[in-house]
Amino acid sequence: MKKLYRSQNDRKLAGVCGGIAEQYNFDVSLLRIIWALLVFFTSGTALLIYIIMALVVPNEEEMFDD
Repeated sequence: MKKLYRSQNDRKLAGVCGGIAEQYNFDVSLLRIIWALLVFFTSGTALLIYIIMALVVPNEEEMFDD
């Protein structure tokens, strides 16, 4: 199973949405729109989750530095 990482190639802020989209083979633009709507409708809870994921999920380059 592939591990989740933050994308280096498809990033706008921290690469969280790009990494999730690559992990689940999902359209990254649609995921970003959904995430933005969640930030708006959940009073910022989704933004807090994004920040936590940006701190916890490793970068793509860190995953392959072996």
